Amino acid sequence: MTSPETASLPPAPTLRDRDRAHVWHPYGPMPGRTDPLVVRSARGVRLTLDDGRELVDGMSSWWAAVHGYRHPALDAAVTRATGAMSHVMFGGLTHDPAVTLAERLVALTPEPLEHVFLADSGSVSIEVALKMCLQYQRARDRPGRTRMMTWRGGYHGDTFGAMSVCDPEGGMHAAWSGFLPQQVFADRPPSSYDASYDEHLRAVADAHADEVAGIVVEPVVQGAGGMRFHDPRHLRALRAIADAHDLVLVFDEIATGFGRTGTLFAAEQAGVAPDVLCVGKALTGGYLTMAAALCTPAVATAISGGEAGGLMHGPTFMANPLAATVAGASIDELLRRDWAGEVAALGAGLREGLAPARDVPGVVDVRVLGGIGVVQLDHPVDVPAAQAAAEAHGVWLRPFRDLVYAMPPYVTPADDVLRIGAAMVAAARAA
Repeated sequence: MTSPETASLPPAPTLRDRDRAHVWHPYGPMPGRTDPLVVRSARGVRLTLDDGRELVDGMSSWWAAVHGYRHPALDAAVTRATGAMSHVMFGGLTHDPAVTLAERLVALTPEPLEHVFLADSGSVSIEVALKMCLQYQRARDRPGRTRMMTWRGGYHGDTFGAMSVCDPEGGMHAAWSGFLPQQVFADRPPSSYDASYDEHLRAVADAHADEVAGIVVEPVVQGAGGMRFHDPRHLRALRAIADAHDLVLVFDEIATGFGRTGTLFAAEQAGVAPDVLCVGKALTGGYLTMAAALCTPAVATAISGGEAGGLMHGPTFMANPLAATVAGASIDELLRRDWAGEVAALGAGLREGLAPARDVPGVVDVRVLGGIGVVQLDHPVDVPAAQAAAEAHGVWLRPFRDLVYAMPPYVTPADDVLRIGAAMVAAARAA
């Protein structure tokens, strides 16, 4: 029986109340304008909410959980790793999970990438890549080369160096204009091949060759900058430009690496290799945060022989054994399965499911590449309305700007892929 004293007490705060009081969510105010959904558990490709509803995850948890959730092999890898060590510093020490992962990455990526710097996150791997470019040029006695060349429409992360090579106008980091380093920007790459665009890239590089240290781009797919696709042949022009001016060419494959575009790495579609390659997100299958910046012997040798005597970076959790172990297990699992067939099936299902979106008022483009589906509107998305429409179809989506998009786990069953497509169409209508 409830006593008079307890009956007068206010109800205990819910998890949403506690979240609103203390937790700051990404890209939003404090407190948030809307309450987030509360996830109780996740298994396979489904998120189970606190009210018992299940949603098919159309986002792979920001493109990382390519194997889905609670995967037995990855669960076992984490359990095995905790039995050995949770973490040791990487300065002056090493361990098998890190060395084995580095060997796997070198074997998977194109020659001549041979050296691996393990970082905490994708943004940090971009910071490392930018330092590699700058230290390379200093070691080559070119201290005036302090800027980076890129193209508009890109997104490379939220740390300051990474933000500086994101789109300075249409991106999420316009608030930092005037504070960020001023980089060199070419126009956005066209969706289909245009030889005149290669000439534009060469003209930009020629005009700034004495002040540019390197070139950094997302190959084939520009992700959070707008989910745009471009012809791989433009990467060949960048390779030739970098060679002509002795610039360090950086490919950001944090979002596209490990199969998302239909090839293991997007740059394979161009038949060229960068001097530095950044990977992350799907690297650990979404289990733990880890990324890597791989580079060629030429880059490593120059930096190591420079004034600093080595690469000036060293994260506390660099090469964390738990993350390195599960990353190795994620790569093993990817290569064990027909990942290319899975991604092709995702693409086919998304094309079928998104076909009706072309007739939705306000839709200006519907595009699919690999395991990525995009519906672009002629106006900004009403995100709460779009998400509610997707949830009504039993799907979790996270639209942004003028885009309703999906990047589902590779293991998503065919009927769930069609459900994701239907939810995207409904979200576009509601938006």
